[in-house]
Amino acid sequence: MITNEELSLTRDALKYALAKGASQVRLTLAKSKEDLVATLNGEVDRVTSCLDRSLSIALFVDGRFGSFSTNKITEDGLKDFIDKAIGMTRMLAPDQFRKLPALERCCSEAVTGNELGLVDPEYTNVSPEDRKRTALGASVYGKEGSEDCRIVSEEGEYSDSIYDTIILDSNGLECRHTENSFDYGVEVTVEHEGEKYSGYWWESSSRAGQLDLSSCGRKAFEKAVAQIDSDAMDSGKYNMVIDSEVASKVVSPLLAALSAYSIQQNNSFLIDSLGKRIFPEGLTIMDRPHIKGQTCSKLFDSEGVRTQEGPIIEKGVVKTYFVNTYMSGKLGMEPTVEEATRPCVLPWPVAGLDRDAILGKCSEGILVTDFNGGNCNSATGDFSYGVEGFYFKDGKIRQPVSGMVVTGNFLRLWSGLIAAGDDARPCMSKLIPTLAFADVDFSG
Repeated sequence: MITNEELSLTRDALKYALAKGASQVRLTLAKSKEDLVATLNGEVDRVTSCLDRSLSIALFVDGRFGSFSTNKITEDGLKDFIDKAIGMTRMLAPDQFRKLPALERCCSEAVTGNELGLVDPEYTNVSPEDRKRTALGASVYGKEGSEDCRIVSEEGEYSDSIYDTIILDSNGLECRHTENSFDYGVEVTVEHEGEKYSGYWWESSSRAGQLDLSSCGRKAFEKAVAQIDSDAMDSGKYNMVIDSEVASKVVSPLLAALSAYSIQQNNSFLIDSLGKRIFPEGLTIMDRPHIKGQTCSKLFDSEGVRTQEGPIIEKGVVKTYFVNTYMSGKLGMEPTVEEATRPCVLPWPVAGLDRDAILGKCSEGILVTDFNGGNCNSATGDFSYGVEGFYFKDGKIRQPVSGMVVTGNFLRLWSGLIAAGDDARPCMSKLIPTLAFADVDFSG
């Protein structure tokens, strides 16, 4: 997607910045295209096509650092842009820890951009009529419903896109990442006895031929219907099962707390945890950034540093922090990567557990299918979230639940881990399965 001319201009811009006084330079050229067809109640509602292009430059000048971006990618435009950017960088305060990552840490394998197989060769053959036909074909408006529950609205969006990124720096780095994404999401609203309920479902794939839309509308409809007559349960302690669709809500704060930025700001509840067993033995989180064919897999981070497959937390022991080059200097830590690329919670205590099996294992409690607002204190790990879902007993769903708040502390929550499933959705950026915890505080 990035043309040879654009790449040549970027290489020339790097040389120009060095000639104008920069000691080090990193350039990131990014280009994307997205085509979207939105439907409303079984008819085309909106068609959009967006093309975006930008060039970001990180400048290291006289011990100072500045970051800038432009979409004016012409020879004269880039020279003028760089002249002004270097002038502004020289006005900033010195920062001795700003530097490029060592070349030996950077990715050398990402040459074509398609090493992970994320480019669909059929993408260029997708026509506007194909998009319209796909979007309309996925609609269930007028096809689903019952005598006492009818669909009052259906909003769907089909899109396909391509993203192309090249990073170059003055140490000799040049790496590329290209990927396609085909996506469909639909929200269905039903009416029952004068009350309205909504459900949402989505699918995504790097291959058009692997995007299965046949069940999206039905799943959204079923999720809406399942909320009918929902109410709060009595306050108390319950086993909590979190559906894989939303389970990242209790994993993302752990990853954020392992960021060197959070640690440097004393805004992490996992300070001084490296190498220590902080979590139960049943928790293992791996970073799996190199899964071929899965959107969000990547060979390098935004600095061009090579991503690595390995443990983040292994059998409860914290194995790594996320330390970019800058934070490495400030904290005196060994650099790693800036963040987890494809975090994956491994199944426990046995492989093969899905949501139904975990409900049976827990016997009774509350299945959380959505989080509605709330907050987390990143310094202490305390949290409070609004939730909705279902009360279950004897492993079977009994009634829908809404209007409840779950509170606690992430260290205490994870100490009560009952099970981690084997049902993470491969289309999600974080591969988090159904999770279950014991004795969680709910208030109604």
